[in-house]
Amino acid sequence: MTSGSDWFGKPSPQGPRPDDTVILNELSDGSVAVPDEADATVILPASSHTMIMPPVPREVPALERIPAAEPEPPAPEPRKRGKWLVAAGVASLLVVAAGGSAAYATAGDIPRGTEVLGLDLGALTRDEAEKALGDHVATRSTQPARVRLDGKDVAVQPDAIGLAFDVAATVEAAAASGLRLFGTRQILPAVRLDAAKLESELRKQVAPERITMVRPAIAFQGTEPVTRYGKPGLDLDRGLAADRVKGAWPTGDVADVPLTTRTPEMTDAQVDTLVADVAKPAVAAPVAVTVGAKTLQLTPAALAKGLVFRPDAAGKLAPAIDATRLRTAAATALRPVETAAKPASVRLVSGRPQVVAGAPGRLVDLAKLGPELLAVLGQPAPRAVTGVLATTDSEVDEAAVTKLGIKERVSTFTTYFTGGRSSPRSQNIITVAKAVDGAIVQPGATFSLNGHTGERTYAKGYKDAPVIVGGVLEPGVGGGASQFTTTLFNAAYYAGLEDVEHKPHSFYFSRYPSVIESTIFYPTLDLKFKNTTPYGILIDTATTGRSVTVSMWSTKVYDSVKTVYGPRRNVTSPPTVNREAGPRCIATSGLPGFTQDAWRVIRKDGQEVEREKFTWRYDPEPRFVCGGQD
Repeated sequence: MTSGSDWFGKPSPQGPRPDDTVILNELSDGSVAVPDEADATVILPASSHTMIMPPVPREVPALERIPAAEPEPPAPEPRKRGKWLVAAGVASLLVVAAGGSAAYATAGDIPRGTEVLGLDLGALTRDEAEKALGDHVATRSTQPARVRLDGKDVAVQPDAIGLAFDVAATVEAAAASGLRLFGTRQILPAVRLDAAKLESELRKQVAPERITMVRPAIAFQGTEPVTRYGKPGLDLDRGLAADRVKGAWPTGDVADVPLTTRTPEMTDAQVDTLVADVAKPAVAAPVAVTVGAKTLQLTPAALAKGLVFRPDAAGKLAPAIDATRLRTAAATALRPVETAAKPASVRLVSGRPQVVAGAPGRLVDLAKLGPELLAVLGQPAPRAVTGVLATTDSEVDEAAVTKLGIKERVSTFTTYFTGGRSSPRSQNIITVAKAVDGAIVQPGATFSLNGHTGERTYAKGYKDAPVIVGGVLEPGVGGGASQFTTTLFNAAYYAGLEDVEHKPHSFYFSRYPSVIESTIFYPTLDLKFKNTTPYGILIDTATTGRSVTVSMWSTKVYDSVKTVYGPRRNVTSPPTVNREAGPRCIATSGLPGFTQDAWRVIRKDGQEVEREKFTWRYDPEPRFVCGGQD
């Protein structure tokens, strides 16, 4: 043994002597190189200790001369055999130690001493390493990315930018990091990130005036191309931002993302060339689209809406077809060859709600048509392409409708009218009721009557009937729609839905409940209510020759909804107003004006949960005399 060292202990503080020590060389393939000097001290790496072998003694030749007549006898055979045994023992120890070291270093798939974010993955299999690393970064994965953006501290949620640890890629890098016998190696975690989404999120946080670089752009005003040339200035660098965030987020550090001075990649001449070669020829003439046996025309106006010029990551513009914009602009042209998908719905069958399956539609595949259009837009007229129809499913399927929980009637309200079905006013009530019948209000959604029916016009079947205009009854298109509005308002009111917008009539009409009623006038007066329940609402309408009824179907939430009235007060008598005789004058007998309060009382689980106050002041309705003298 060498002095100061134990066979399985640590080396002496003095260490082995440099003149009689050989350190085994680790090769790249994990093997060990042994020096030629076999009689020196050998240090072998073992599984947990450093092994020091004593040097093999050398034969020291005699100092005095030996006479030739008396040659020295040969060394005894046992001594020679002993020397070879020692040498063989050393060699055997070398082989065993080398083999043990290689086995130690190559255990598992991950080399020993390999760490990721402080986690030792050494000697683990790939599956074990992925499980361990996944657990290790689970908490970190939900932490926002901290960014110092242009000197301002902001936080970005990982889900918003597709930021996540790539555990499999990190483990693969660890497995390929190379063998080692001593020390540790830190492996940087692989991170996934959507650079475009990161840029979008960060731009929301930058003051607009700080972005001074101007990107080139091409748009259409009508069918005339309008250009904007680029200018250098401060801007957000997408690539720099992505690199900084991916580097800082895994360790919880702050990513410093400054604005940098940038020059647009596209020159003015390149913008002008794009306008001359694509934008102007695109809208110079229509494009014929043949779908099956029919041919339709995409007008220059529709092409101008659908053709856009989008910048790439470097800011260079390229033409593209925006399918959504083109479909909106060309809806009339596409209609003869398309069939819209029908969503699943709920209908009343024998007085009970029943889910009805939807049906797929057939629409022109604008995603496939886009490249064909781009190929011909730069050509002179005539231009033609071929379109195909694609099957499209409805966005609302049976499962989604069933989940709404529409199973019972939760409210109903009826108002009455005169004149039978044939009068213009009655026909308007029936027309608007049909337009609303079957509408479904999703949980949390707000229903707008004007939004649902649009403007009530002659083209939609509405007729002239009395309406209040400027405090005076006159004929107007859609007169009588207010009676349906009042009926719908009361059905929503007694279903316990939230009142968003309504306005009672300026005059009181006895056919309506006082205060709890509503008028409508497109587009200034609307009826809106919000579905505050966790269930869907089906609006069912029904008419007879003398009444209109609106019922709400859903899952019952409240025990009861009732109205408590206060007394009428501030009653005023109607004045007499003489009007010029003619078709615009409608004679009335007059009604008094008054103010009244009403409280909606809602009870649930045997308790009053809400008491909402409604108050309205009615003007006295004048006694209009047509052709009378003032």
